[in-house]
Amino acid sequence: MVRRFCLMLSVLLLPWVATAAPAQRVISLAPNLTELAFAAGMGDKLVGVSAYSDYPPQAAKIEQIANWQGINTERIVTLKPDLVLAWRGGNPQRPLDQLTSLGIHVVYLDPKNAGQIAQALETLSEYSPVPATAKRAAADFRQQWQALKLKYHRDNPVPAFIQFGTQPLFTASAATMQSEVLELCGAKNIFADSRVPWPQVSREQVLSRHPQIIVIAGGKSQKQVIEDYWRSLLSVPVITLESDWFSRAGPRILLAARQLCPQLADLPQR
Repeated sequence: MVRRFCLMLSVLLLPWVATAAPAQRVISLAPNLTELAFAAGMGDKLVGVSAYSDYPPQAAKIEQIANWQGINTERIVTLKPDLVLAWRGGNPQRPLDQLTSLGIHVVYLDPKNAGQIAQALETLSEYSPVPATAKRAAADFRQQWQALKLKYHRDNPVPAFIQFGTQPLFTASAATMQSEVLELCGAKNIFADSRVPWPQVSREQVLSRHPQIIVIAGGKSQKQVIEDYWRSLLSVPVITLESDWFSRAGPRILLAARQLCPQLADLPQR
């Protein structure tokens, strides 16, 4: 009889154990995580964010408790969050372990491609006060990504070089979201086969792979720098993308794709 009662009690309690409660005080430790939190309907629950969390505009008004130098663990504890959103690839692990030992729930979100951005939004739906908002954002993201893929597919992708900096010269491999954006828009990353996500390359390596376009993050001034860098060596179009859109693994990566895809579509098929 006692065993039967315990079994019934465990069944009754199971939904409460499996379902996370909406978070009331949230801290984000990366700009893209801040954007994901807002997209999931959790913006008004954020009490602390990392440096450069500037989108949407109201995010810039939230207290900053982390930057490239580290995480202000003492301040986080003072803010009494019930949820911390962390980036395993960029946040130092030791202070996060300290927060966990103090009973603060830490959720790691490190999206590396479009599918994982949608998954991150679905994960946040478990903590959002409006879970339907997060789930709808994930579904909308997937739908818009697929629509771009169908619209801008090319049978013969354009060989493209993703350039970051000049001294040293870096690019991106197929393991990055930036490369995925190029593929979505009908381009082929000439360094997709690199063994590391962010390889350092030489001018000679770039020239040997014959890119037909160069894609960079930045504005007109940065475009001029890149054109001067390749002058007399490589004469191909340089396409500039809004830096935050192209660099952050969040919902606005779609804006970078919408910026790039039409420009690639205007290039002739080869």
